[in-house]
This record gives sequence, C-alpha cells and structure tokens, in this order.
Amino acid sequence: MNLTYLTTEELSTRIKYDARTIRNKLKDSVLLEGIHYFRPFGGRKILFIWEKIEADMFCTPDINTHLVSLQ
Repeated sequence: MNLTYLTTEELSTRIKYDARTIRNKLKDSVLLEGIHYFRPFGGRKILFIWEKIEADMFCTPDINTHLVSLQ
C-alpha cells in the first residue's frame, strides 16, 4: 500500500487550514501521532499521512463523544 506523506504546509493546502492552525490546534487533538502523523528517524520534522487524515475527515463523531465533552 502506497501512502502519501505531506509536510504541514502541503497538508494545509489540501485541507484549507492555515499551517499554524494545524500545528497549534489540530495536532495532538484530532491528528494523533502514530495514526495521522509520524516523526521520521525520531527527528523534529513531522510528516502527515494523507490517506489516514482523509478517511477520518468524513467520520462523524460517536454520540458518546458528545456526551463526554458535555460533562
């Protein structure tokens, strides 16, 4: 399976979010390390996995997620 790896700037063009918003708001809240992105060779650079992000963008949250956030 071929995966598409994107930098923060490349991802920002695809999903129409500012690169700063991705780094400060989405990373580690909805984009999770090991699922949506990784750090090659343990370095500082982050590469996002487009296929994982694209699949999750169309998922609707479970009702339990809404209930937990209301508590």
